[in-house]
Amino acid sequence: MSEKKLRPSGPGRPKDPAKRQAILHAAQALFLRNGYEGTSMEAIAGEAEVSKLTVYSHFSDKDTLYAAAIRNVCESQMPQLFFEHPAETDIRILLQRIGDAFCLLINGPESLALHRLLVRMAGQDAKLAQLFYEAGPQRVCEGMVQVLQRAVGRGELEIETPINAARHFFCLLKGDHNFRLLIGHEQSMNAVDRQQHVAEVVDIFLRIYGTHSR
Repeated sequence: MSEKKLRPSGPGRPKDPAKRQAILHAAQALFLRNGYEGTSMEAIAGEAEVSKLTVYSHFSDKDTLYAAAIRNVCESQMPQLFFEHPAETDIRILLQRIGDAFCLLINGPESLALHRLLVRMAGQDAKLAQLFYEAGPQRVCEGMVQVLQRAVGRGELEIETPINAARHFFCLLKGDHNFRLLIGHEQSMNAVDRQQHVAEVVDIFLRIYGTHSR
């Protein structure tokens, strides 16, 4: 799967962070546009306007660059879902903010393109699939667990297994709309429809886990 490595001789000069970022951005664009097999290290070098040797001096092979590009996509697309909120923030308002940001994230064109790419590559490289899961979905769930645990501590929610509750919340938000987007069957929701969808999901979530809804 990997292309043949080209190693520069000697320790060389210190690596240029700007060139590394340009390579990552180029790789990200090409992998999402053309897929893994349809993207070469030469094409990435051309897109980044650097030499192929420069690409290999920053990333030892195509797999390494692919992994770094996927991580970069996840981190750049990760919204500020879990920034600190005032202690008095109502749990309903907090869940609506998180839900709206999550829907914008997963239904955006770049996230959809990344998802389609990973589905095309399913079964080809378990390590790369694990990398995506850890950099994206797992980080989102872990952040949500912290939000839920704080809400439990304040007496707003009653949850035995926060990680399961976090997964339930995000699965409800995805619904079948995200799947229809992935297969090109539907357009993204407008702001009004998205906010209504999020409000309905929050209602369901609070009926299950909210202490004031029982």
